[in-house]
Amino acid sequence: MGKKIQISAGAIEAEAELNNTSTAQAIWEALPVKGRVNLWGDEIYFSIPLRLKLEAGQELVSIGDLGYWPDGNAFCIFFGPTLVSQGDEIRPASPVTVFGKVIGDATIFKRVAAGTKIIVRSRE
Repeated sequence: MGKKIQISAGAIEAEAELNNTSTAQAIWEALPVKGRVNLWGDEIYFSIPLRLKLEAGQELVSIGDLGYWPDGNAFCIFFGPTLVSQGDEIRPASPVTVFGKVIGDATIFKRVAAGTKIIVRSRE
């Protein structure tokens, strides 16, 4: 079983599980991380203090995927189509490393406004 994290954005709280990538391990070791929510369609992203290379980059992701976006040193939460998606696909601005997945309904993040403080911490 992967390591679990807690994501808090305003009144919204979600749990996620990290996968076995080296990106997930680097993010785990950097926790807690904090930022302010940026929205790009149905994606939340915020910069974190890590500079990591793309690992098994994906051009398409699924609802609930957590991605690291090297172009912006950003932690991303995908919960629906982005501004470059075609149809129902979920397409990041450029390839991301998928390092985890939200447990449960990721669409709760639709209720988070831009500028909201977001905190990601470990759940041990």
